[in-house]
Amino acid sequence: MKKIILILGMTIGVLNDMNAREYDICVYGETSAGVTAAVQAGRMGKSVVLISNSAHVGGTTTSGLTATDINSHLSIGGLSREFYQRIYRYYLDAATWKNQERDAYFQSIVKRVFKGKSDPLKMQWVYESHVAEQIMRTMLLEAGVRVLFNERLDLENGVVKKENTIHKITMESGEEITAKVFIDATYEGDLMAKAGVSYTYGRDANSDYNETYNGYRPNEIVGLEEKGISVDPYRVKGDPASGLLPFIEADAGTVPGSADKRMQSYCYRLTLTDDPANRVPIRKPENYDPLWFEVLARQLELDPAIPLRKKLITLTPMPNRKTDTNHLDFVGANYSYTEGSYEEREKIAALHKDYALGKLWFLANDPRVPEHIREEMSEWGLARDEFVDNGNFPHQLYVREARRMLSDYVMTEHHCTGEEIAPESVGLATYWLDCHYVSMVVDQEGNLRKEGTYWMNTPNYPVSYKSIRPKEKECDNLLVPVCLSASHVAFGSIRMEPVYMVLGQSAATAAALSIDRECSVQDVPYEVLKSRLVSDGQILKR
Repeated sequence: MKKIILILGMTIGVLNDMNAREYDICVYGETSAGVTAAVQAGRMGKSVVLISNSAHVGGTTTSGLTATDINSHLSIGGLSREFYQRIYRYYLDAATWKNQERDAYFQSIVKRVFKGKSDPLKMQWVYESHVAEQIMRTMLLEAGVRVLFNERLDLENGVVKKENTIHKITMESGEEITAKVFIDATYEGDLMAKAGVSYTYGRDANSDYNETYNGYRPNEIVGLEEKGISVDPYRVKGDPASGLLPFIEADAGTVPGSADKRMQSYCYRLTLTDDPANRVPIRKPENYDPLWFEVLARQLELDPAIPLRKKLITLTPMPNRKTDTNHLDFVGANYSYTEGSYEEREKIAALHKDYALGKLWFLANDPRVPEHIREEMSEWGLARDEFVDNGNFPHQLYVREARRMLSDYVMTEHHCTGEEIAPESVGLATYWLDCHYVSMVVDQEGNLRKEGTYWMNTPNYPVSYKSIRPKEKECDNLLVPVCLSASHVAFGSIRMEPVYMVLGQSAATAAALSIDRECSVQDVPYEVLKSRLVSDGQILKR
């Protein structure tokens, strides 16, 4: 008997057996890459299940990161372009503008986020989180995708392989999924790792791939850089015996460019508003730790004229008097996240939530903060109409980087700069080399320094199909569009949500073709894959 499957009250397709757990393609991970992979698989006529670790879909694309990092909209094609075109069409309706006019809004951001839209292409890449998730759910619905919510891979015994082929995966709930091809679209790469695929994390040494921006990278002094005046890093000013402030490390002479397992900082991208009718006051977190903000307080003592925006936080305007709030990075708090258990990751996520809310509360209330900052910050609060099931707080931690697969082909800095061209393109990366701070260290002279960041303009460049598939001897029916094979430097450029969407679609296309041709994902003929990608609107060369 046919039964209708629902997603939170939405019809999403008809299957012959509601209890069936066998699929052509299983997409593990609800990121933007996971959504486009599932949609593409459904459109290619495959039975597909998307497994979400939460009650949502879209990852950070629908969880606060709404000022899209895209510097070449012409390079974004396929389902990624379609998504941003749907955003554009949604905001053409005057009824969607509740407290400001469309034209006035876009005029206000003409110098920001690359003008926010393209009228000729009918694309818009600034939006509200709930709108993005609504659109993604609609796309899944239309493609007949089954979505399982609040399911997580059993990290102990969750992957069953037959030789180098994944046979089935098991969730913590006991749910078992069998599929012909699997796609790991998570930020963390858990399925990839548990399937026995080689990976790394942290920073490579510059010498590994003959790079320039990898490894340990001392940056500017925290304080008055131009005067060489550093913030005092000790719990008691001037007293090294009191110990360093939290999340500050001593630099014991680490060689620049050397490898380590530290990660660029994570954060939550909060949605704030200054609309009194939609504003929820920011409360002091129960676990507020003033020492987390002591460096900032001492920095403000040295430079009380520092502006709030850009220097302390970034408030990028979103439709309807909201902001994508960036640079709430909790530097040094995420090192154990990648290899951590679910419980450890949840604790780290909770720390980041307390930090984000704590920093905003600190800026609005602490008497050590200059009055002009406190006054400006006090105008902002959480948006009442966003994340309504989570206290108006984003549901997805911004995991900027975790595991990276080690396949037969590694994307490196040389591909980003155009010195090398990756073969077998499955999409273009469209962002510059960009890594947020990794740590704060006290150098040999006693100065407090930030460490790990880089920023360099680069051209758009192809991402190789070989970099999203494992070595065949390790797994022949798995594709990895997020935790792909790349050096730390290259990943800092590739890791943007529009590119994840592109790579998710390409991975699903390859998965469907491998099923049709009864071959491994490694043996899908590239010319066949390329033909289908181009016909589906993917842009493969600059």
